[in-house]
Amino acid sequence: MTLDTNIQFLSGVGPRRAALFLKESGISTIGDLLSYYPYRYIDRSRFYAIRETHPDLGFVQLRGRFTGMSLQGEARKKRLTLVFTDGKDNMEVVFFQGIKWIQDRIKLQTEYVLFGKVSVFNQTINMVHPEVEPPFADPIKGVASMQALYSSTEALRNNGISQKLLSRLQADAILQVEGGFCETLPDSLLTRLKLMSKIAALKNIHFPQNSQMLLEAQRRLKFEELFYIQLGLLKQKSLRLSSTEGQRLTRIGEHFNHCYHQLPFQLTNAQKRVLKEIRHDVGNGKQMNRLLQGDVGSGKTLVALLGALIAIDNGFQACMMAPTEILAQQHFASISKLTAGSPTSVGILTGSTKRSDRKKLFQSLSDGSLHLLIGTHALIEEGVQFRNLGFVVIDEQHRFGVDQRARLWSKNQTPPHILVMTATPIPRTLAMTLYGDLDVSVIDELPPGRQAIKSLHFNDSQRLRVFGFMNEQIKKGRQVYVVYPLIKESEKMDYKNLEDGYLSITRAFPSPEFFTSVVHGQQKSENKAFDMKLFIDGKTHIMVATSVIEVGVDVPNASVMVIESAERFGLSQLHQLRGRVGRGAAQSYCIFMTGHKMTKEARQRIELLCSSNDGFEIAEADLRLRGPGDLEGTQQSGLAFDLKIANLAQDGQLLELARKEVVSILDRDPLLQNNQHSLLKHRLQQLQKDAVDYSRIS
Repeated sequence: MTLDTNIQFLSGVGPRRAALFLKESGISTIGDLLSYYPYRYIDRSRFYAIRETHPDLGFVQLRGRFTGMSLQGEARKKRLTLVFTDGKDNMEVVFFQGIKWIQDRIKLQTEYVLFGKVSVFNQTINMVHPEVEPPFADPIKGVASMQALYSSTEALRNNGISQKLLSRLQADAILQVEGGFCETLPDSLLTRLKLMSKIAALKNIHFPQNSQMLLEAQRRLKFEELFYIQLGLLKQKSLRLSSTEGQRLTRIGEHFNHCYHQLPFQLTNAQKRVLKEIRHDVGNGKQMNRLLQGDVGSGKTLVALLGALIAIDNGFQACMMAPTEILAQQHFASISKLTAGSPTSVGILTGSTKRSDRKKLFQSLSDGSLHLLIGTHALIEEGVQFRNLGFVVIDEQHRFGVDQRARLWSKNQTPPHILVMTATPIPRTLAMTLYGDLDVSVIDELPPGRQAIKSLHFNDSQRLRVFGFMNEQIKKGRQVYVVYPLIKESEKMDYKNLEDGYLSITRAFPSPEFFTSVVHGQQKSENKAFDMKLFIDGKTHIMVATSVIEVGVDVPNASVMVIESAERFGLSQLHQLRGRVGRGAAQSYCIFMTGHKMTKEARQRIELLCSSNDGFEIAEADLRLRGPGDLEGTQQSGLAFDLKIANLAQDGQLLELARKEVVSILDRDPLLQNNQHSLLKHRLQQLQKDAVDYSRIS
């Protein structure tokens, strides 16, 4: 058997269970099974005395003899009760299934090892369906000193695929492939980094000899996983730089200078630094692929606009793609203001653009008279043809799939320069993994005159105080957001919902003295835009909304953000919502409203937000608390890898080491053409054979 052999050929699997494994866990081959790693281990080196056990211990191990056996009940309600002694105390062991099998195999007065959870019935401790093994069993058969536990599903358990069977299948799989196993990392790398062999790592991840060997196995497997992810990403970058020429944009002219010199403020040092990086990229003859990170309100859009104006000064067109119509309209309004009086022509294209306007727009695009087009995913429609697209800005890029970006990228014969922007701060380890083939810029300063937002935490019983504070702010001429996690009341959740919230707000702030807008994701787009515009124009004092406003509302006069049921939101999302205020010169406030009862994690989130405005610190904490897969806004469509063992929140140093090794290899051999790197090239091809080739798309 090989790693590619279907698991149905392992003893105890067969076609039916193989189909179940595939459906429930994505396992189809022996290789898949061996990379189905345990999620935790139980120490089987310790034996408890019966008198030491109690239900809170979880799994325990006992050694002793069965002294009695009795069968009670009738037909399907039968149960087999055995009396087990460790020589000093007795306990009952109960089986409701497999009774005949147990009766035939258990011998009284013979020593056994029991492994299971202790429970209490009629004030007496017992064990229900423990594992029963003779002592001194062969460790590879599943009674090692540390026993692996695997993620499972109800369907797997109901079909007899127990932890014990999973362990036996892993042992069988190792025995079947061990003789013909091929190493997946070069010997030189293993020796230099003191990594164990792959087969030794697989043995010790599933059947650890001891805790030290387990740590070494985990280090080896995590390193390999991170190494090949980095190798794939950075080789793509090498390929792009060697084969993809970019337009050389060296001229700074009227379009750039007009905008730059009429700015009513100085750029921050961070903005200047990033603009310098962009100028270097677009002027060196290679295609730019740069990720621009910066907190909400840090001035990313202005930097992106100045980059686009460099392209326009060099005879090219530019476009900016936003994930929502609201955000596209916002960009269009702010960019039109910044380019007013200049020769730069700016257009907007969204799903609601009228047909007659589209016709004029398409004509001016194709003849080159339209310099900068701002829009939503409507930009990637087939009818949108640029005369000479040279610079593409993608805002909040995690909201676009790779396929969508590829279609925009292909709208020019020579690939345009790409600037990807995100206001979701991404921890360094995650950025290296999600965007490892992009160059990364960070704007880590707020524009001058902005004050840090004050964050406060109140519970439901303090609502009248919060209403009083809102009233004071409105009387000062300010506006207020009130955000809810749900639109309608849910039977399963008792969180405040928007409909009830809107009623309570309008009762507390009645017209005609106060006016309230309501905005949520289930409104028709024209109704949403109408209510949003009332608030943006200052005609309503309060906007009651769901988190639809997280991206794309810039109202400098709004100085208070009240987030209801804040415990319901994730850290990054709360930080994004908070960033909707603090856009003007006035002191702004974010109020987190919660119930009295909160989980420990929810309390940690709120405390961190009240003590920090640093988006990167918050993102790192979010990564630790929730893991990379759940991070708000960082999971992108078309991601070509799946972390099976590495954890980006914990394995940052290992990731840095893997990347350093990859950079060293690719510096010497960018396309892995040397014979000494044939193993790496072959393994990378194996790993990528099922992935779509996005190597030329940012």
